[in-house]
Amino acid sequence: MIERLSPPGSPKPMGPYSPCVRAGGFIFVAGQGPTDVSTGILMGSADIETQTRIALTNIKNILEGAGASMKDVVRCGVYLTNGDDFKRMNAVYAEFFGDDKPARTTIVCSFMADFNVEIDCVAYSPAKS
Repeated sequence: MIERLSPPGSPKPMGPYSPCVRAGGFIFVAGQGPTDVSTGILMGSADIETQTRIALTNIKNILEGAGASMKDVVRCGVYLTNGDDFKRMNAVYAEFFGDDKPARTTIVCSFMADFNVEIDCVAYSPAKS
């Protein structure tokens, strides 16, 4: 069974995609940038720590809305516009995952909008009966 979810408290998609898809026990969270959910404003002018914190908070809220948590994340993709931001992004990232470190790939790239980090993830959380 596949469910396309838009959990409460998650940013509205800026395109034709689902913020979250549950397929069996897997939860796929679309890339999250620094969008302030309360205002809908993309916080691209904020520093990398703030942008990373907003993106990961959005992921946390989406996962919780899908019945999972950050501890269930098995893989993340991190996309940065500037490789020099890696160390500062990584410090915030570590706050969210602690000892429950998922597999991760980090890529330096460019975006179609004005922000500096985007993070996606896959979590595993079998539906509870």
